[in-house]
Amino acid sequence: MDMQNFEKELLSCLPEKDDKIKTVISSMEYSLSAGGKRIRPFLVLEFAKLCGGSEENAMPFACAVEMIHTYSLIHDDLPCMDNDDLRRGKLTNHKVFGEAAALLGGDGLLTLAFETALSEKAVSLNGYEKCAKAALTLAQYAGAVGMIGGQIIDLESENKQVPLETLQIMDEKKTGALIAAACVMGCISAGASDEQIQAAKDYAMNIGITFQIVDDMLDITSDTATLGKTVGSDIENNKSTYVSLLGLDECQKISSELTEKAVECLDNFDGDTTELKNFAYYLRDRKK
Repeated sequence: MDMQNFEKELLSCLPEKDDKIKTVISSMEYSLSAGGKRIRPFLVLEFAKLCGGSEENAMPFACAVEMIHTYSLIHDDLPCMDNDDLRRGKLTNHKVFGEAAALLGGDGLLTLAFETALSEKAVSLNGYEKCAKAALTLAQYAGAVGMIGGQIIDLESENKQVPLETLQIMDEKKTGALIAAACVMGCISAGASDEQIQAAKDYAMNIGITFQIVDDMLDITSDTATLGKTVGSDIENNKSTYVSLLGLDECQKISSELTEKAVECLDNFDGDTTELKNFAYYLRDRKK
């Protein structure tokens, strides 16, 4: 993925800073431009190429899914939820703009995501049917039965021990669902088959759970400077994690097994899967 081109396209989707609404636009821009791994847009664009499509056509969908991810982070960091001070090495949105503007900035990105996926540019590149299908996919995976559902399970699990099954369901929704949306939206842009879309979903769920397991491990083994966010919060909140339930060694084993399953899913595609294979291994081995 051409990161420089993606960042340019992403920020170009923001409305102009009219004097009367500049605070909310600045809030949106602050978090949207804060960088990060850009996992979800990468997956949109890579699956589009893998299925015979193009980065250009899939770019509006890549921007849309990153907007959803960014809004979720703004809201997650609010005092009413995780109450975090740092995100991606910077002060969280509400620490800079206040809680109300942060909330509205997140809402702004949420709605802008669908405006972007259904924009004239997106339609001219993909056609009405693909844009509608991609927007519906994003709404379903980001909504109450997907990412938001995972977040409420997370909130209701704080300060109490929950079984492994609950943890897995939570992470399939909170983390895996939006990653799956990204993979599927890339496939949709390229006109992929139902079998390929299912393989993309399976790949996504395996790397999504791996991502969360590694996150739990890093909360124990890393430090705030390296991660760019506060570490040790899981222990402080008496939160059930893969590490607290299974231990570090078992977590390492499971993350490796899930990664291999993800790589196997790519056998359903005829194109060059090198980037997506390497990405799965990167997520397993990452240090931040």
